[in-house]
Amino acid sequence: MSPVSGLLFRDVVLLDGRRVDVRVGGVRVVEVGPALHRTTEEVLPGRGGTLLPGLVDAHLHLHAMAAAARSVPSGPPAVTDAGLLRRALAAAGPGEDGWIRGTGYAETVAGDLDSAALDRLHAERPVRVQHRSGALWVVNSAGAAALGLASADHPGVERDASGRPTGRLWRADDWLRERLGPARLPDLTTVGGELTRFGITAVTDATPDLAPAAVAALAAARRDGVLPQGVTLLGAPLDGALPAGLTAGPVKIVLADSGLPDLDPLVARIRAAHAAGRAVAVHVVTREALALLLAALDLAGVRPGDRVEHAALVPGAVVADLARRGLRVVTQPGFLADRGDDYLRDVPADEHDDLYRAASLLACGVPVALSSDAPHGPLDPWRVLAAAVGRRTRAGAVVGAAERLGPAAALAAYLGPPDSPGGPPRAVAPGVPADLVLLDGSPADVLDTPSAERVRAVVLAGRTAHATEG
Repeated sequence: MSPVSGLLFRDVVLLDGRRVDVRVGGVRVVEVGPALHRTTEEVLPGRGGTLLPGLVDAHLHLHAMAAAARSVPSGPPAVTDAGLLRRALAAAGPGEDGWIRGTGYAETVAGDLDSAALDRLHAERPVRVQHRSGALWVVNSAGAAALGLASADHPGVERDASGRPTGRLWRADDWLRERLGPARLPDLTTVGGELTRFGITAVTDATPDLAPAAVAALAAARRDGVLPQGVTLLGAPLDGALPAGLTAGPVKIVLADSGLPDLDPLVARIRAAHAAGRAVAVHVVTREALALLLAALDLAGVRPGDRVEHAALVPGAVVADLARRGLRVVTQPGFLADRGDDYLRDVPADEHDDLYRAASLLACGVPVALSSDAPHGPLDPWRVLAAAVGRRTRAGAVVGAAERLGPAAALAAYLGPPDSPGGPPRAVAPGVPADLVLLDGSPADVLDTPSAERVRAVVLAGRTAHATEG
């Protein structure tokens, strides 16, 4: 990032259609109007391009993104069959822990994986492969021996009818990290740069129950400028202050598909978060998980800011229930573009309209924010916007046409305040934070054909963080 004393965007178009200049002083926008007088600022020529507030990704996983970048791609689109996965694992070098690490696996590649199936793909070295959902790791026999799975007592260690471990580990990330031994958390430099190039100026890390070392690493990345985005944490501890540069968001609660919790403990967790002055952000993918959450909120009560993460399947009859309770939804239509063909094959036909709802939620008054769930979903917000508008799969099929958003509504769902996803979209105006994105093309062009290639300049906290030569 290059420090500057001030910036003047010359000849830009705002979303409301006004063609103006925009002056930035310090970390704020200080003036908006036509033909502003230049003082000593650096001038960024707009040439009639669109100036937006920076985009907010309200649900991703920062360290997992960095780790995925140095892992073996194990699913579509890069890997589509068992032969390709076998070759990819064979060509990979082990990490500092001695393991081959794969991510993004889907059953369409080589069926349901367990230790025996993974051995047939690679048996020579310890291998762990993460399912694209992020909920499941599978290890081969060498990996199972290294972890001591035969004697492990973690509830996520799956066992067959005879009690032998299958090599499948459900929601066992913390336990797996402990067994793998101390390792440096991955560097976030590449992640920060990628977010900036996409025009994302604030993020919410949705990783639950963050360890102190992870919080400290995120704070250091913010302090050192490696991660210039504003960072909100759903996994921030209830009972401790966060380091400078980080903000505590709602408390992340996971209703795991592999084993839903009992009602009473869930109610107790929600009440504890509310008593600590924090809302909850609840991972909900299935209809059953959504029903359980609503029942728990009826007992625990709802706090402003309580939100549903993913909302992958929302029955039409439940939409009004979400609105009545004052809940908001943070969802990921990018999954439709990434995995929609699988959904159409695997999800019952009468539930297709329930997948990643958006338009019906907004029509009923439920605030909706779009996000990526990276690295599990596509990070590119412009691709996510296109998915929300078109709802097309890789093969071109449309999933739930009635849930399509208009382009302006889709963009607005990336422009809510970081502390109020799905809230009223921010605008470029005097006094607002100088987190700004300059795009090639008019607002109509941007909405008609959203693309990361349009991002010409990004300003974070009043400083130029990214600029192309175009």
